[in-house]
Amino acid sequence: MSRFKALAEGQAWTPWLLILPGLAFYALFVLVPIVATFALSLFRWDGLLPPKFIGLDNFVKLVGTPGVQQAFGVSLAFIAFSCILPVAAALLIVGAVTRVQVRGLSIFRLLYFLPYTLALAVVAIAWRWLYANDGIVAMVVNLVFGDGSYKPLLGDFDFALPALGIVAMWTTFGFVVVLLLAGAQHIPKDLYDAARVDGAGPVREFFAVTVPGLRYELGVALTMTTIFALRMFDLPLMATGGGPGYATTTPSLMMYRNVFTDGAVGYGSGIAVLLTIVTFVAVPVIGRLPGGKE
Repeated sequence: MSRFKALAEGQAWTPWLLILPGLAFYALFVLVPIVATFALSLFRWDGLLPPKFIGLDNFVKLVGTPGVQQAFGVSLAFIAFSCILPVAAALLIVGAVTRVQVRGLSIFRLLYFLPYTLALAVVAIAWRWLYANDGIVAMVVNLVFGDGSYKPLLGDFDFALPALGIVAMWTTFGFVVVLLLAGAQHIPKDLYDAARVDGAGPVREFFAVTVPGLRYELGVALTMTTIFALRMFDLPLMATGGGPGYATTTPSLMMYRNVFTDGAVGYGSGIAVLLTIVTFVAVPVIGRLPGGKE
């Protein structure tokens, strides 16, 4: 009996031994940096001189700084463009595909998903060319509204953020479409047949069958695109540098400037901690939304 007991105890430890290497790497490269960043946020440090402990003063300063509030407002705008709008548009496409037989759907999936595979730095440079005075967007606007009608969007205080938001939407849209199309293939056809027998029209069928059937895929799409929007860094850095002024400055970009340009390591670490808290709070909230993950 003792041999069987020892064998059972050994098997009980087997799952922990299997996940130990991955857990060790996760702790080393994720948990330890998070703890170290929080520790740095409690100090005033320029990266050279000895750090000075100031407690929560960095966070008090953060809460009262209009620039930080504006940066998180920019993140909210990116959430609207790269999360809410792509999901809404992708749902409409999926709803149409479920009612109409589309040939060559795999080709459309590839074309939709292609922008998501590109590095954001490459996307930013390409769209900066498109938005330039001699770019395609300027040519179309001048052709429709007359010569001289176009003003550089990325240099305008009012239009720089929407212009970047369109780029963010273009980037995440394909990922959401492919994810929802994959989920729609697993919705039983009997549900659509039953809804049509009951006299359901396209709209009722969409909300009664398609949307509930995509519940978990919607949760994944909303979570992934929200995290993408909150950690937005490459796109504003390469396209506008956060400008004009601070019109397109995100919390990640503000943190980068404070740490690597201004030498305010503690203050920048406070921004990183605040952004991490916002992300950890936002993801469970999204999970509780209708259609979100449980």
